[in-house]
Amino acid sequence: MVETHFGRKRPRTAKEYERLLKLHIRPALGKLKVDAVRFADIDSLHRKITKAGSPVAANRAHSLCRTIFNFAIRWKMRLDNPAVGIERNTEHSVERYITRDELERLTAALDREEDQQAANIFRLCLLSGCRIGEALSARWQHIDLTAGIWNKPHALTKQARKHVVPLSRPAVELLGALRRQTNSEWVFPGDGATGHRYATFKAWTRITKAAGVTGLRIHDLRHSFASELVSSGASLPLIGRLLGHSDVKTTSRYAHLYDDPLREAVEKVGKVVANGGRR
Repeated sequence: MVETHFGRKRPRTAKEYERLLKLHIRPALGKLKVDAVRFADIDSLHRKITKAGSPVAANRAHSLCRTIFNFAIRWKMRLDNPAVGIERNTEHSVERYITRDELERLTAALDREEDQQAANIFRLCLLSGCRIGEALSARWQHIDLTAGIWNKPHALTKQARKHVVPLSRPAVELLGALRRQTNSEWVFPGDGATGHRYATFKAWTRITKAAGVTGLRIHDLRHSFASELVSSGASLPLIGRLLGHSDVKTTSRYAHLYDDPLREAVEKVGKVVANGGRR
């Protein structure tokens, strides 16, 4: 199952699945036969992870269990799926947007950071709105610096489809400087002879601490990119295309950011009307 299912997933997703198997699923269910696992076993595992303070991880472990037993049914190893019917934890999606003052301090902290490869990864996220996984796994063969285009292959995007996005001049300049520094196939090569970089959390912790910015996740750089697009007057469909959203509902989370520009627009009209047509 691991080879069949994990092999079709993005490297970052496959790695997360392996972590869930190692830390939670195998210790709890590994000694049981496939047809001996019951609803109570999955429910107990979900509750245990939740109680340990990881409600989201509990949901992810449950989802993986459900997938595993769907394979078991397909392969006629059992007739039912014991993971069906588990009451999942409520997940609250919170978007955090970086303020202009925070951006100034974060930019200065990025310049001072000793790990400039990590700093450049975060800069690319800020400049392009890409996901951290897309930045880490970026290959030069997919980036056209002359045309200023990043051709993200379907295997590396969340929507599992090709995503072609334009790159701004600062993004192209950043990538151009990086290209001149390496012969690796990866934009951000790892420490070994092959492979790309994986870990950035420690560097992110240092950088945000140095900048005096709290509560900002790496993924929030993507939200901040969208926020800047709204401020520039970009429409929701355009933002969705730039971010690679396949569902308009995903992009609609940014709709409330139009409140200030809309209010500013109606205030301008109100002023003209109130002044009898004088601007």
